[in-house]
Parts: sequence; C-alpha cells; structure tokens
Amino acid sequence: MTSTDLPLAEEIAEQVHPAHPEDPKVFAERLRLFGQGCLILELTGQPVGYAIAHPWVLDRPPKLNTLLQHLPGEPDTLFIHDLALLSGARGRGHAAEAVRLMVRKAVLSRLPTLSLVAVGTSPAFWRCQGFVPLPDEAIQNSLGSYGLGARYMVRRL
Repeated sequence: MTSTDLPLAEEIAEQVHPAHPEDPKVFAERLRLFGQGCLILELTGQPVGYAIAHPWVLDRPPKLNTLLQHLPGEPDTLFIHDLALLSGARGRGHAAEAVRLMVRKAVLSRLPTLSLVAVGTSPAFWRCQGFVPLPDEAIQNSLGSYGLGARYMVRRL
C-alpha cells in the first residue's frame, strides 16, 4: 500500500465495515508508522481489499478509530488492525494469503504472536487461520469501541 492507495482503502472500508467507521487519519497513520504491514489487493487492476497490521503489545488492543501516535518500544505481537475484502474478492483464498503474509512479517520482525479484534461473523474465519479467543474477561470488556460480540484473538507462532 502507498499513500495514493489510502482513498481506495477508505472506500473499501466504508463498504465492508459500515458499522465500524474510522477516520482517514487512522489509515494514514498506520501506513506511516508501519508501511510494511499495509497491503492492498488488486484484481484486474482494481483495488478489492486491504490488510493493515502493526507491531503492538499483546493483551492491549488499541481502541477502534484511535491514533496510536507511535509504536511501542518493545512490541510482542503483530496486531492485525483490519483485513477487508469486497464481496467479489471473497472465497478465493485472498484473505488466507494475507494472513500468511502477516505471519511472515511477524516472524521477520521477531514477534511471537499475531493478535486482532474479530467483529461480526469473522471469528470463524480467524479460528480457521489458527487464532483463538483470549479468555481474559478484562480484555474482552475493553473492546467496547468494536461493538457487541467483538472478540480479542491471538495466534502464537
């Protein structure tokens, strides 16, 4: 992903996550802080999805639609901020490939885990990718900005 892709990623986000809007500044900041964790998926020259991840601290998921300011000095997880595909791009293995790329980025960054907040019906997908819900009730209770049913999930490498 480059800065010229940001408006396209924002359009995809509006379509895929209408119940979880985020300020464009959030996307721009993630790209600036950890560009290697920001991916855009194009099919036949058209953007149809994106993934955004960054180093973070396990068990402390950032609130939705919040600027980070900076990355932590001693991260221990690659936090997958978002993975979004337009409906026409789903069911073709693109999301699983994005997860494989994120796992590779975590390994190269020497981060022992990947983590995320799953919303809606996505926990089933994330379970298939090796993520498990963290049973810590305090963490689950801190996910209010993500909406009801949000689950903090972790994959250990």
